[in-house]
Amino acid sequence: MTELVTYELNDGIATITLNNGKANALSHDVFEALNAALDRAEEDKAIVILTGQPGMFSGGYDLKEMQKGLKEAMALVKVGSTLTRRLAAFPTPVIGACGGHAIAKGVFVLLSVDYRIGVEGNFKLGLNEVAIGMTMHHAGIEIARHRMPAPYFYRSVVNAEIFNPESAISAGILDELVAPEQLMERAKAVAAQYKQLNMRAHKQTKLKVKAEYLATLDRAIEQDAAQSDLMG
Repeated sequence: MTELVTYELNDGIATITLNNGKANALSHDVFEALNAALDRAEEDKAIVILTGQPGMFSGGYDLKEMQKGLKEAMALVKVGSTLTRRLAAFPTPVIGACGGHAIAKGVFVLLSVDYRIGVEGNFKLGLNEVAIGMTMHHAGIEIARHRMPAPYFYRSVVNAEIFNPESAISAGILDELVAPEQLMERAKAVAAQYKQLNMRAHKQTKLKVKAEYLATLDRAIEQDAAQSDLMG
């Protein structure tokens, strides 16, 4: 792996860590490294823990790349949507270990994995696209609709509401909270529990449960690629 993403395999559990500055921004290079790490996890048939840095899971897309122009922004969004689609259908369980803030694409990643553990503290989690002048893309709408309870879906996608860790559980962004120093210990405990699953049955059941959603998401990604209404 590159220094942007590290991969550590221990007893059938692969820990994939984002390490791209204080915002853990998601760029083309980061997505390339993430996909390479996920390739390794598939080869290792490992349960995945996906995490960031203390205090920051991810602040979303790399704004330097998004601000290059509409074409460049839409290209990055397509890569990101394809990555979250991969996470949603990943053959082994994926646990999100969120050590702090998660904004925009960082939240979409959390909405795409199997189980999400957050930490207590003064952290912000939410979809801020509308607040910063971005029209929500089709794929983002469908990712949020799939995982968020209806009232929170509207408040998040349309009103760009930002949540604290406690309310992020109600919003469907997180599943549980622990003290920051307990995050990785708890994530590994959940991963160890998931090792008891039959992985063939897990994979096939996941795909059966998500079949309609994945088809909808595929169409949404195609719609986004054909349109140019991301900004404003």
